[in-house]
Order: sequence, then structure tokens, then C-alpha cells
Amino acid sequence: MHNFSGLRPPDRRIMVVTGHYGSGKTEFCVSLAMRLARAGYGPYGRLALIDLDIANPYFRSRERKDVLERAGVSVYGNAYEHEITAELPALGANIRAPLEDRDCRVIVDVGGNDTGALVLNQFGKYLGQEDALFLIVVNANRPETRDVPGALSHLEAIERKTGRRVDGVINNCHLLRETDAECVARGHRLCEALCERTGRFIWCDCYPEGIVSGEQMERTYPYPMPLGLYMRPTWIDK
Repeated sequence: MHNFSGLRPPDRRIMVVTGHYGSGKTEFCVSLAMRLARAGYGPYGRLALIDLDIANPYFRSRERKDVLERAGVSVYGNAYEHEITAELPALGANIRAPLEDRDCRVIVDVGGNDTGALVLNQFGKYLGQEDALFLIVVNANRPETRDVPGALSHLEAIERKTGRRVDGVINNCHLLRETDAECVARGHRLCEALCERTGRFIWCDCYPEGIVSGEQMERTYPYPMPLGLYMRPTWIDK
């Protein structure tokens, strides 16, 4: 049974998610994986999340491996199993397994900016246009992507380094627990302008679940995406 309930149905088996540091990219990837785990995997028998973030030592999806695996999501990333080695930029040899498994839906969390996205080049044979959807997270509250020129520069830099066209844009304008509907709307306007200029499309509009009204988001946007706070340490709120 596949009930995506407002989520834009993923039309390709592999979803590659890029974005600037601090864009909320990893929170999006973890929230998407959890939502797909609840909704069903579409025509696939398995669901996996690959953490390719070897550039940024903070807020990596593999840090929530226990939560994800309890939900039925297989997690791939660091070559080492112990958290004390988490900062070592080493990828596990088994990362290719879900990419090669035609019965596995895959979310790929790509680290940081265009330099972080370079790691994708070694997996190019799995990421053809027919198999993989390339998405970029744009946060209008980040200095580097606060306007169309900045967001466009970031998008083009990732495309140059990877040799792969970005297909769609994810609006993730947020101020953590201070996010409101206007913040989401401001991000939507930026992403809409970016898409009009580049011929891309907005894949979804993100909002923090339980902080911004889901009903209001559903009335306003065709594909609203509620995000959990899986990656937010509780000490930040103290």
C-alpha cells in the first residue's frame, strides 16, 4: 500500500539531495525517509538512506541510524561502525549495494556545497537521468542563498562539479522554532523566481511539523513537506 498523502510521488528510484551548509538538507533527508517508511516504498521492496556527507562533521543523517533502522530504513555511510570514528572521511564499501539493487528506493544525502558534491562523481554510473532525481535544498535565510543570484550561483557550482543537471528545488526557508508561515512563503517566492529563471520546478515546500500549521500549508502549497526535528540536539533549546 502506498499512501504518499500530499507528498510529491518520487518518480525515480534514486533521489539525490544537495544543498548548502545549514540549509536543512539532512533534516529533509531524514524526514523524507521516515515519511516514505510510513507511506510505503512505492513499487520497491526496500528503502535506504546513503549519507555521502564526508565534508561536514555536524548534523549527518547517519547520526540517526538507530531511529531510521527501527523505521525500516537501511543506512549506509561511514566505513566504521563506532561513533568515535564518525568524523573520519571514509565511505563504506557497501554503499554501492542499494544503488545496484533495483528493488530498493534510495535517498542520497550529499554533503555541503559544490566541493562536498564532488563525491558523487565516483557513483556516476548509477545516477543517470532515468534513474536518479537531483534536488537542491534552498534556504532563503542562509546568507549564501538569500537571493536569486546567490541560489543560482550555488546551483550552477554543484552542476559544474558533478556534471549533472539539478532537476528540482526544495524550499526549506526556516528559523528553527521561530519559523512561521511568512518565512515559508518568503522561501517559496525565492524558489519560484529561481525556477522561472532556470526552468526547474519546486519539488516541495518544507515547514517544521508542530510549529507551523500543516492545514495552512496544505491549503497554500501543492506539495507541503512537514519536517521533524530529528537532527536538532535538545541542548540547543536550553
